[in-house]
Amino acid sequence: MTDDYYILRLPEVLKARGRSKPSHYEDIQNGLFTRPVLLGGRSVGWPEAEVRAINQARIAGKTEDQIRDLVAQLETMRRAAS
Repeated sequence: MTDDYYILRLPEVLKARGRSKPSHYEDIQNGLFTRPVLLGGRSVGWPEAEVRAINQARIAGKTEDQIRDLVAQLETMRRAAS
């Protein structure tokens, strides 16, 4: 599904990124991936469009600083949409 509002759960995100769970959360801590969206209780997910944008940046060979800038932009857009 390629809907910008589709929320991917952690197993889907890890598969899409090819990363382990600890590496994924380390990337979040280092500003290299967006923070999760709280879905309720202990459930979280990530907007598919954000996962896609970050993956495309990595494939394009963007630097970590460029990816941090992208993550900041995505999180700003997320806040502005609410």
